[in-house]
Amino acid sequence: MKLVKTEDAVGHVLCHDMTQIIVGEGKDDPKRFKGPRFRKGHVVAPEDVPVLLSMGKCSLYVWEMQPGMLHEDDAAQRMARLCLGENTFPAGEPREGKINIKAACDGVFLLDSARLRAVNATDEVMIATRKGGLAVRKGDDLAGTRVIPLVIDEKKLDSADEAAEFDQKGPLMRVEPFKLKTAAIIATGSEVKNGLIEDKFTPVVEGKLKPFGIETNSYAKPGDDMDDLVAAIEDALASGVDLICCTGGMSVDPDDNTPGAIKRAGARIVTYGAPVLPGAMMLLGYFDMPDGRCVPVVGLPGCVMYAKATVLDLVLPRIAAGVPLQKADFVELGEGGLAIKGEFSITPRCPYTD
Repeated sequence: MKLVKTEDAVGHVLCHDMTQIIVGEGKDDPKRFKGPRFRKGHVVAPEDVPVLLSMGKCSLYVWEMQPGMLHEDDAAQRMARLCLGENTFPAGEPREGKINIKAACDGVFLLDSARLRAVNATDEVMIATRKGGLAVRKGDDLAGTRVIPLVIDEKKLDSADEAAEFDQKGPLMRVEPFKLKTAAIIATGSEVKNGLIEDKFTPVVEGKLKPFGIETNSYAKPGDDMDDLVAAIEDALASGVDLICCTGGMSVDPDDNTPGAIKRAGARIVTYGAPVLPGAMMLLGYFDMPDGRCVPVVGLPGCVMYAKATVLDLVLPRIAAGVPLQKADFVELGEGGLAIKGEFSITPRCPYTD
């Protein structure tokens, strides 16, 4: 930094806050003021000079803006570009080198974690985000980014671009709107089929789906027979629903036929089992339909009926948005996948409820 006359400071960056004191006509005078009139990082404009002189500032400590160097606000715009994927927008202009990114619609927040880590390994820049894979509302904060110094070498931002592989892969994040609209629920168990017990599982699943805009328009109680279970799944597919949920019958007991029935019905199984408690026995598969649709099918263990938060809550936002899940997506759930006192360390919330 260097010391310059205030009249010569136009276009330079202030190195510290400038406090202004206006005494006024008394303590109740609305013009009475004491506080920062110009913030650190402010670029001095011609109209600022008279104000600074009236504050007794005849000289100022400033950063020299040299070729190849960027002010923190300009640099923040560059960093925000790495974040602005589909259905996101910047929350106004940068302030003090910071800018936030918000969701432009309800949906699931999708983030390339590996590229984010690469960017944050770059000196003098940062991006902080919420956890990827979670449901968000329109207007929710998704990320915040800034550069660390007041002025930064543009080469640092080039390094951030390279770390993000921006030219090859585009922005680090996006919001995928919820797409699935209808579901079929197949409640297994001979005790349910024969009316020996009340089906309390279906209302729970309906309650999980409805906030994402998914209505249940098909319901069956086929019992435990393998052929009957397969027939119920095939009927659900024929009805044209977007999602099939099979409740119960997910353990390794010989008479628990739900996983086998889903596979026999032709589903492409992604996983049977997840490193999540509660919910380790969940199954996810997909039916690749002749019309090009890909219909997810979930086998839900009994814990979904009574536990406050389970594996279903962790993956439902992506399922509801039609985002294909792979085995690796479930593997990653192990870290944070243990519910403590009924809650995961990062619990997804539905974007339509408080």
